Amino acid sequence: MKRNLIIILLLAASTSIQAQILHPVSWSYGAKKINKKEAVLFLRATIEDGWHIYSQKVADGGPVKTSFTFKPGKGYILEGKITEPKPIRRFEEAFHMEVSFFEHEVIFQQKIKLAGSGPVIVTGNLEYMTCNDKQCLPPDDITFSIPVK
Repeated sequence: MKRNLIIILLLAASTSIQAQILHPVSWSYGAKKINKKEAVLFLRATIEDGWHIYSQKVADGGPVKTSFTFKPGKGYILEGKITEPKPIRRFEEAFHMEVSFFEHEVIFQQKIKLAGSGPVIVTGNLEYMTCNDKQCLPPDDITFSIPVK
């Protein structure tokens, strides 16, 4: 009986620890053809209240900026750089500097030129860091795949 009680307590503790893992940002992706030769990719971060992610434009010595790496693929070529809306700017004591960030939701956009007529899948990775007023989570690295139809 004592052994069963210990097992139950250990299981309860492990469940409690797993429940404390924070994931305040979720990502979704889409694409829209502008015409037969061009499309725009959309990479959207939905951010829980109280949290924020950082802009692509953060000075050295600050938090990890949001960054995107696109894998070369057949059927498309990147056109220009990925764009973002105007971020919020404020001084953050944790980094002793002014930083640019986004709250609630942000959509990054990347134009591509299409090299063929068939379906294209754009793949890559993104890295970002999430913070609130009390803590920062370790940077997260996510793989994405965006079909362009």
